[in-house]
This record gives sequence, C-alpha cells and structure tokens, in this order.
Amino acid sequence: MNLQLFTGLPLQDLPFAASGEADQVLGGVWLGAARPLRPPVWPVQAIATPVLGTGSAGMQEIWRCNEACTAGKFEGIAWRRAGNLLYGVIDLDEAAFSPVLPGSPLQAASQEAYRRIFRLLEAEGLPHLWRVWNYLAGINQEVDGLERYRQFNIGRQDAFLEYARGSTGNVPAACAIGLASGPLSIAFMAGREPAVPVENPRQVSAYNYPSEYGPRSPTFSRAALVYPPAQEVLFISGTASIVGHQTVHLGDLSGQCRESMANIAAVLGEANRLCRSSSFKLDELSYRVYIRHAADFLAVREVLDDIVGSTAEIVYVQADICRHDLLLEIEAMASHTLGSC
Repeated sequence: MNLQLFTGLPLQDLPFAASGEADQVLGGVWLGAARPLRPPVWPVQAIATPVLGTGSAGMQEIWRCNEACTAGKFEGIAWRRAGNLLYGVIDLDEAAFSPVLPGSPLQAASQEAYRRIFRLLEAEGLPHLWRVWNYLAGINQEVDGLERYRQFNIGRQDAFLEYARGSTGNVPAACAIGLASGPLSIAFMAGREPAVPVENPRQVSAYNYPSEYGPRSPTFSRAALVYPPAQEVLFISGTASIVGHQTVHLGDLSGQCRESMANIAAVLGEANRLCRSSSFKLDELSYRVYIRHAADFLAVREVLDDIVGSTAEIVYVQADICRHDLLLEIEAMASHTLGSC
C-alpha cells in the first residue's frame, strides 16, 4: 500500500485514468465551480467554491494507492476500498429531512449522514473513522435561534453516541467549512486500525469546549496519525486562530494567519512526540487554506510564504469558517514511509 495525495490537478481526464490505472484511485475532490466533461469513476466530493490564485475555474485532488480498489454504493454513500482503507462521499439535501423537534433539518441530515457512515464501516469491517471533511451551506447563519454550525454539531455528536463511539478522546480529525450553497457534503477516510489522536497543548480540545460554543461540543481531534500498510499519515484538522478556546487577533488577518500556523506547529510537535517515523516538518506538509474574504488571498499567501516558504504545496480557496470572527482556517497532511527514520 502506498497512499498518496495528488493536488492541484487539472479537471480534464488524467493520463493514468486513460491508461487503465483508474482502479487505483481511492477517491477525490473537485474544487471550484467548473466540472470535468466526464465524471470520474471514483467517489468525488464536489466543493463548489472559488479556488484562489490559480487563474483556473477549478482543479481536482485525488487519493491514489498502488493496488486495485473495490467499489460500491451504500445508502447513498459512494465508496472505494483498497485493502483495509476506505474512502467515501455522501451528499444529503437538507430539504429532504423533516425537523427533529426541537432540532432542525440540518441537524437531522447530519445525524443521518453519520449514521449511514457508521453502518457502512460496520458492514465493511473497517470500524475506525480517521479523517472527515464536512461542508455545509450558511455555516454561520442563525436559524431558529441557533447557528447552523452548532446544529450540525448536535446531529454529528448524536450519531457518534447512538453508535456507541463516544464523543471525546479517540475521535477523527476533521474540518467543517461553510459554502455559499449546496448540500451537506461529507467525505471520509477510515481503516481497520484505530487512529492515534493528537491534541494541541495550546488549545482546549474541541470536544471539551464550554457550552458558550453551543449545546454540543464539536466531535473531532486536532490531528490524527494513521497507519496504512508501511506508512504513517498525519492528518491535521482545520486549524484557526484559537488559543485555549477563544478566538484571538480579532480583525487582524496577519495575526490570525500566524496564530493558526503557531497552532499547527504545536500540533506537529505533539505528533512528532507520538509518531513512529521521522519527524514531520512544516515545510513538507500539503496545505489547504480556507479564506473567508477572497480579497485577503495575497496577504495570507505572503504570511505563509514567510513561514513555510514559497515552494510549499498550498491550495487556497474562499470559504466560510466555523466561527464568524475567524478570517481563515488551515488544514494539512503529510505521509512518511515507515522504517525511514
């Protein structure tokens, strides 16, 4: 097994796909408004939001491995599996869900999406959720007296508890990002072996946030170390300018960017304390940066160039962040071959 993320790819057909190697693609992501002329055969999460700084209307990312995948559909989830590794995507239209009193359609859709994910993982014998990418429309909008992100958190946590997974400690790395419109979209990666959760000593664990951030705390870890065969993969969750549990550098774009990277550096330090391979470094990570206001792109890039260098692999997109006072959020990943240290 050699799982690799290829990012910044054009939307047109990929050469290896045309040459018969498409069965080695576990899944992928489309970023931007544009779409390929022909949909690929692997599961894809479509994130319809502007890609910044490329001059392109869209790009794609793929997770590729060096063995043939099996594929299937399960309760609306498109999935592919390579050995003991599974990638899946589910999109749910909130309009199809009646409110679960005293909840909301988003709460019900979120709970149902995670229920289906857990049922699939049980059916496939791959019980451990490693990484989750959540996207929802209007994340900061308040509906019926509660912000939609907080509604999502209720539904997500209810599903975790319903399937006896617990909502603290060994929970997956994740992000929750706001888009202008579209369905609730969740992509996930899971495996047979449990992930090693990584927390940030500079921050309160998200699952222990006080009640001022909503009726239910977010169910995710700050990062996760996972182990496909002969590999160690580090997933760093969406990371923002939060110290303890409070947003810092209000209205200060550069300050928030530097604080976010200080948090990623802290997570990296903790991951390096736990990892089995050589130490992970900031300049080897593959980043995705969500920027609330597209006009802030150049300023954010300048700060990140100063911290990780201009050759770092970074994709910038415009999107809303889970707190209204956050101007950006950064997620990252890296992979090492075990035995290289």
